[in-house]
Amino acid sequence: MKATDRSKSPIKVAILSVVKHAYLPRAIAAHPRFQLQFVADHADRPEWTHERNQLIADEFGIPYLRNVQKAIEDHELDAVVVSSEAERHCDLAIIGAEAGLHIVVDKPLSTRLENCDRLIQAIDYSGVKCLVWNRNFLPAIIQAREAVESGKIGKLAALHCDFYFSKDAGPPVGSRKEGDPPINWLDRQLEAHLDGSDGGVGTEPMGELQVEGLYPLAYIRMLTGEARAERVFARTSAHFHQAHADNQVDDLATVTLEMEHGIIASLCIGRIGAAAHPDIGEIKLHLIGDKGAMVISEARPEVAIYYRDQPPTEFKHKRIADENNYLLAENFARSIDGEESPVLDARGARDICATVIAALQSAQCGKSVDVQNLNT
Repeated sequence: MKATDRSKSPIKVAILSVVKHAYLPRAIAAHPRFQLQFVADHADRPEWTHERNQLIADEFGIPYLRNVQKAIEDHELDAVVVSSEAERHCDLAIIGAEAGLHIVVDKPLSTRLENCDRLIQAIDYSGVKCLVWNRNFLPAIIQAREAVESGKIGKLAALHCDFYFSKDAGPPVGSRKEGDPPINWLDRQLEAHLDGSDGGVGTEPMGELQVEGLYPLAYIRMLTGEARAERVFARTSAHFHQAHADNQVDDLATVTLEMEHGIIASLCIGRIGAAAHPDIGEIKLHLIGDKGAMVISEARPEVAIYYRDQPPTEFKHKRIADENNYLLAENFARSIDGEESPVLDARGARDICATVIAALQSAQCGKSVDVQNLNT
């Protein structure tokens, strides 16, 4: 990837809510082309959202404004960062698009196709760029893409992705005693913020396919030349965590995809608990072509660090040479400059949303589901 021209005018950015993880605004702030101007959210949001927004505003020494529309109107801006609860991603992104601002939004884009479609319509009307956050610039994923594009394994016929996160999500399945109330989803997510396992924060319960499925599905989409899933078969379970069981969402799933160009893809995904793996989890790609095959570990390159009195919860394996967040910010800047396209735009994320919805429908009915039927 070519570097963006640092001599060009800075890109002025507003943060529209940052109540989940702050990696997205921090990544944008770390890139020299971007200048954070303020954090904004709606005044009627719950107090915990204001507290989190204020923390990030204080971190960067910028104002926190409790009126999104007025904040945008009162400032000269080029782009917005959206890192709210997933259920508000599209609504906030649409405000940015309608104001003629470029958008970078956290994953998932949405759990509902109608929200994705409203955002795409606003983007098309305004002619702005939209990047949906992903992991496609991890070193191992770049290597996998180069291997496929170079023809090293021939024409890609099939691929599989293991995507297991070894993070806990509250009490284990079976721990709730008779008569105890079900675990409240939002309460659990607020509690989980301390250890960073609150990817599904919001009032709407979200399973692992919805929370993290965009990452491996974005790998599959990129490695297949943006082929779309045509038919999906899936199985899901709340196997590990009581919060998922109580809220009837998955923490473990398998998905098989029949894709365009005759490609077969599969995915195993789960939040498998800290006791299940010594590192962040088992995340691998298996690629099969008509001339060869390869297996790539997403965590590579990495180093192992061991020392006396090391905390038991600390991952001993550390990723190195990981510039994913910086390269995504670079991709966003170059997209705004008109020099390349977002590595994952709203349409691509909408295709992934449709695949996830089809997978959940398949798991419920026990049959394969035609993804294209969701579009009619």
